[in-house]
Amino acid sequence: MTPEPSVATAHPPRRFLPLALGSIGVVFGDIGTSPLYAFKEAVGQAAKDGLTPPEVMGVVSLALWALIIVVTVKYVVFLMRADNRGEGGVLSLMALAQRAVGRRTPLILMLGLGGAALFYGDAVITPAISVLSAIEGLRSVPAIADHITLGVVLSITIAILVGLFLIQSSGTSKVARFFGPICLLWFAVIAVLGAIHLRDAPGIVMSINPYFGARFMLDHGMAGLLVMGSVFLTVTGAEALYADMGHFGRWPIQSSWFFIVLPALILNYLGQGALTLATLHKVTEQGQAFQNLDWFFLLAPEMLRAPLVVLAACATVIASQAVITGAFSLSQQAIQLGLLPRMTLLRTSETEAGQIYVPQINLLLLVGVILLVGVFKTSTGLAQAYGLAVTGTMVVTTSLAIIVVRRLWKWSLLATVALIGPLLLVDLVFLGSNALKLLSGGWIPLVIGGSLMVLMGVWVKGSRLLQEKRRQDSLPLDDFLKLIAPRAKRVPGAAVYLTADPAVTPGALLHNLKHNNVLHDRNVLLAVEIDDAPRVSDADRLTYETLSEGFSIVRLRYGFMERPSIPRGMLLLRKQGVTFDVMNTSFFLGRRTVVAGRSSKLARWQEKLFIFLTKNAASPTDFFQIPPGRVVELGAQTTV
Repeated sequence: MTPEPSVATAHPPRRFLPLALGSIGVVFGDIGTSPLYAFKEAVGQAAKDGLTPPEVMGVVSLALWALIIVVTVKYVVFLMRADNRGEGGVLSLMALAQRAVGRRTPLILMLGLGGAALFYGDAVITPAISVLSAIEGLRSVPAIADHITLGVVLSITIAILVGLFLIQSSGTSKVARFFGPICLLWFAVIAVLGAIHLRDAPGIVMSINPYFGARFMLDHGMAGLLVMGSVFLTVTGAEALYADMGHFGRWPIQSSWFFIVLPALILNYLGQGALTLATLHKVTEQGQAFQNLDWFFLLAPEMLRAPLVVLAACATVIASQAVITGAFSLSQQAIQLGLLPRMTLLRTSETEAGQIYVPQINLLLLVGVILLVGVFKTSTGLAQAYGLAVTGTMVVTTSLAIIVVRRLWKWSLLATVALIGPLLLVDLVFLGSNALKLLSGGWIPLVIGGSLMVLMGVWVKGSRLLQEKRRQDSLPLDDFLKLIAPRAKRVPGAAVYLTADPAVTPGALLHNLKHNNVLHDRNVLLAVEIDDAPRVSDADRLTYETLSEGFSIVRLRYGFMERPSIPRGMLLLRKQGVTFDVMNTSFFLGRRTVVAGRSSKLARWQEKLFIFLTKNAASPTDFFQIPPGRVVELGAQTTV
């Protein structure tokens, strides 16, 4: 079986160029700003016991082949074919693997939880290291270098980051149109800067030969693994290629990568390598010690370094914005898939469906980013914390891809191992090399990711237990319709009762009958179901079924990337010949308050955490966009 055709890739020719340009700004912001710090950190690791020309060649070779194997082969060529109806990303792939197996297995759930949790760790570190590395470039401007102290760098960095997070609530649609052109200029500039320095050491182009990288690893043993941990910084952001596929489509992203981004990165890394070789040759002749410098900014002439710092700052802000938006989108998917409690989702654009704002996530990211900048203070320090979360996410993505290839595409075991085996091996090598930085900062993304994984695991388990409890304590709907409903007094009007399980009587319905002793003439049981596809068409959105006199059931289906809107969904009833006036309907919601019980299937700390999460979950009224004036909430207490 071949991969399902992606609906996101069939763009009309007139839309192809705008999409390709947009992908340069959103998709490639993170990986495009890696030259600011990746090569410098890799050379710094290699130069701890002195530096030789073959070592410089080896570092450049490893960087180039990391781009070729990890980004080009794994993501651009292979994984972008494993789309979930046009969407990519770790949770989208989890849903696809879930569909392939036919159910959510513990393994698939753990992989999905792990990948999502580690992404948040990456989302905290990326803005910090990107913006900080750009502002550090001010030290390469001779006219102001003496005035750029650590305090100045940190103050400017924090001011930019705080401003970036503060504007999230108002949306970025007005400035997003400039992301593509700015990043296109960025890639043109870094390509030119790298190209003009090739003449410093023309032999650097030979580093495209993988022999130099392999020789470096064989000669350096454990030290080589440490260098690999820094080399991995060149491919951070590769997950964005896959995660943002639904926004731009496969072909625009692939075209931008092959014709613009990859050539620019190759030229820049070759240029930094050539400048390093020339500098090494010069200091060796003069009998001086080699110093690791800010090679990226030294590529530019002195008079152009200040403008380059400004351009770099703009590029890193765009890269940070892409990661923040990705965190919002991931949170929405996690909520829809039942991995996180409901949170406030605010739309910041009337025309762009992907423009959302999640206040809780925004605040947590801001606090985390500022803490990281304050603790590590330099991009070199932050580089020790960077990479482990990204490699972990990559291993998860590759593991889920194995399930999809075997179960959905029906590849043979031999073919699966032949293709994905080497890719997984490369991921594991990078994971191992980054694990060596565990005590020097790599523990931070693991703590962030581990904490979120525990939180999501407790929420999933608690929600399942709560659903089982509800089912046990509820009256079967068939019994209610046969024994109780015919005897109840009716009053004019329509009532909608939200239910998580259409087979049982909603608690709000029983409470309404108990306290008011009446039922409405029209009673609709409404079940909102989340599909394992990213989006559901309006044709498949709603199903309507008459149960008995005055009772019917409506099922509204939404994809995990959609925000449910009950009023808009109910309007589809008109296409089935059913008149329904939302503004003259009462919506009855059952709100169960979870309290501690004497005997719980959750550990005490899990129970307390689950109760805290339920208390702070967003109101169903806001989440499902129900008119507040039409809502009646009926509460009850329960234990898990």
